[in-house]
Amino acid sequence: MARILIVEDDAAMADMLSNYLSFDQHSVETTDNGEDGLYLIESNSFDLAIIDWRLPKLNGVELCKRFRANGGTTMILMLTGRDSVAEKAQGLDAGADDYLTKPFHIDELTARVRALLRRLSGYSADNSLRAGNVKLNLTQHTVSVNEKSLDLIPKEFAILEMLMRYPGRVFTIDEIIMRVWKNEDAGSADAVRTHIKNIRKKISNVNESDPIETVHGIGYKFSAKS
Repeated sequence: MARILIVEDDAAMADMLSNYLSFDQHSVETTDNGEDGLYLIESNSFDLAIIDWRLPKLNGVELCKRFRANGGTTMILMLTGRDSVAEKAQGLDAGADDYLTKPFHIDELTARVRALLRRLSGYSADNSLRAGNVKLNLTQHTVSVNEKSLDLIPKEFAILEMLMRYPGRVFTIDEIIMRVWKNEDAGSADAVRTHIKNIRKKISNVNESDPIETVHGIGYKFSAKS
């Protein structure tokens, strides 16, 4: 599960991408012009941005250049109808991490998304995350600590996955709600605290230390040393 920005002025294309990526449990935001895209990617903590080359107000290549020039590190997948080698090189030189030419099959795009997310999240070949003595397998939807299985409900699994993908990174309660509950009404600070408490309780039954740290006044992080 990741937080993904789509910058695409073709409404049908944006809706299709958003629907497919949301089905894969990602949290997706969209905008239809380059200026808003640059503002959103610079002011939010996205894991990946999918950016069209031809955009109103600010084209995708210039958006990418400005974002990288300002120190932006979010992964970027560039979409374009331009397929010459020189134009592909221009997009990559602007700071894009990958390049996909239209028209494309949605399966290829989702595969590119998975590959880019694996590069920044530390997934192993068996599609699992390991941090300390905790292992989370996305394919089998299982979690184990010290080789002992934990029985987590879906929201607990989603929270633990998000924290494990970025050990040491602090997530605010609002970020957790946005990523895990998306547009559901049930997301709340109390719900987050309850799920964190339940995860900790289940881990403590098989592990001496608690890998989830509370950063008072901010949120939670996963300690890779635990």
